[in-house]
Amino acid sequence: MQPTRPGRPDPRAQAQQAQMAAAMAGAVDLAAVKARSEAAARAQAAPPPSASAPAGAPGGAVVDVTEATFQAEVLDRSFQVPVVLDLWAEWCGPCKQLSPVLERLAVEGGGSWVLAKVDVEANPALAQGLRVQGIPAVKAVWQGQLVAEFTGAIPEEQARQFVTELVQATTGGAVPGSEPQEIEDPRLDAAEAALERGDLAAAEAAYQAILAEEPDHPDAGIALRQVQLFRRAEEAGPDALAAADAAPGDVEAQTRAADFLLGTGNIEAAFDRLLDVVRSTAGEDRDRARQHLVELFGIVGDQDPRVGDARRRLMAALF
Repeated sequence: MQPTRPGRPDPRAQAQQAQMAAAMAGAVDLAAVKARSEAAARAQAAPPPSASAPAGAPGGAVVDVTEATFQAEVLDRSFQVPVVLDLWAEWCGPCKQLSPVLERLAVEGGGSWVLAKVDVEANPALAQGLRVQGIPAVKAVWQGQLVAEFTGAIPEEQARQFVTELVQATTGGAVPGSEPQEIEDPRLDAAEAALERGDLAAAEAAYQAILAEEPDHPDAGIALRQVQLFRRAEEAGPDALAAADAAPGDVEAQTRAADFLLGTGNIEAAFDRLLDVVRSTAGEDRDRARQHLVELFGIVGDQDPRVGDARRRLMAALF
């Protein structure tokens, strides 16, 4: 895996495109594959969600969804940001406790996720297709697929944790349309020349110098993380795999092994190793493994379809 400047074509991404989508015909069929690439294309062409849009309006952080708008506002939108479905009814008392909490959190999210509100009595086909057993029901959709859910009113702290983990495991908190434009910067040439020589220490120092002058530099940050990964992988070496296999409960050993795997191009194996840790641990260990995995997602980049697949599996492991 070679460091690349954000915004430049990644040959891996060009060589392999993920088929993504979902379809709705009367009732909702989230497993349908035929419409996935079409939904992804529509999402790419659509403007990103806006937290400043009026509540309930299409394209906002909080939208009212019907059977007619479900495709655009939920399935298509979920290829930009995660969408949280709030299934409710006017007569439902617990719904009136939970919905305002979710609406407030969505506005706070600033477009990093969308709350899609569905009146189950006005939209019975959606309720049936989503297999709603009771309300309030909350279901998270990412890239056309259900990835997490819960039923019943929960405290705000738990609701906040639900959406925070959802966003971190899917997009890492990125807001569509907020990516900086690529700029030409001669300071990057020295770092890239060092990389060509195989001098990771010099490349790291060059990127750090750029960030010391310009902390928000659009290219140096991700390039530095990539170089630091390569250095960690070099330091870990092949022995990291045997050490991790001998100590499956040692999170530090597992992260070192994952760094070595990713640094040597074994992307899926690196992701799988940390996903296994997330599934088998709890508390601080689980959170450390999750955070490291999300960091590796950022290094590889969401343009790689393996990242999208691993994010969905992370959501399943968390919830």
